[in-house]
Amino acid sequence: MTSTAEKRYSGVMRLDGKRALITGATKGIGADIARAFAAAGARLVLSGRDETELAQARQALGDEFGTEVRSAVVDLADSDGPMALATAASEAFGGLDILVNNAGISLPEPVVGTTAENFDATLAVNLRAPALLAAQVGAAMVDQGTGGAIVTVASAAALAPLPEHYAYCAAKAGLVMATKVLAQELGPHGIRANSVCPTVVLTEMGQRVWGEEAKAAPMIARIPLGRFAVPHEVSDAVMWLCSDAASMVNGVDLPIDGGYTMG
Repeated sequence: MTSTAEKRYSGVMRLDGKRALITGATKGIGADIARAFAAAGARLVLSGRDETELAQARQALGDEFGTEVRSAVVDLADSDGPMALATAASEAFGGLDILVNNAGISLPEPVVGTTAENFDATLAVNLRAPALLAAQVGAAMVDQGTGGAIVTVASAAALAPLPEHYAYCAAKAGLVMATKVLAQELGPHGIRANSVCPTVVLTEMGQRVWGEEAKAAPMIARIPLGRFAVPHEVSDAVMWLCSDAASMVNGVDLPIDGGYTMG
């Protein structure tokens, strides 16, 4: 029986045979992107920090969609993590066609209470790691000579300030600009680089930070559609950006925010 996901990703929205690395692939948005890509026929390399969770994801996706799934246990907060992951992922299927830079953390705190420890940790995972990983994967794609697609999961917090997210906003804004540089430098090699910028997404992390109605209500009031996003709304956009349907789309930062950042 054809699943709902397989029906959604038919025709031009297919990734049959494409080799894709997805970071932070066992939870939240990353897990949903992995499932969408598996439904669209991609061969997957999933990365995360927990081998048990990765093994469960490999098994579940392989059983449901019959696709090849590999994994790499890497802590992207480590200085050598991006290089180690780029190497392992490229070796899994003899190259990569797609990178989805999704892994991230959120350590909310007000400006006046910002600690160096949390600031550095946020920038290490949310900016340094994905930027260096994209540079390494991009270089490998250039050597392959077959083009490719890089998608950064940034945030609406990269486009509009968000209270108590000082380091997070700075990291995500930097990552959006880094992705534009990737688009500019790698574009001549047929490699497209784009960002998606979601508002709050109702994942486990989103619920943890925004689950209290008193905190969520003012934020929702600023979103014309009157709600937060759900994971598949991000996955659908990422899928489109990685597919041939977006073959002329390069260097964009696409808000997925119900109109929050439109002004």
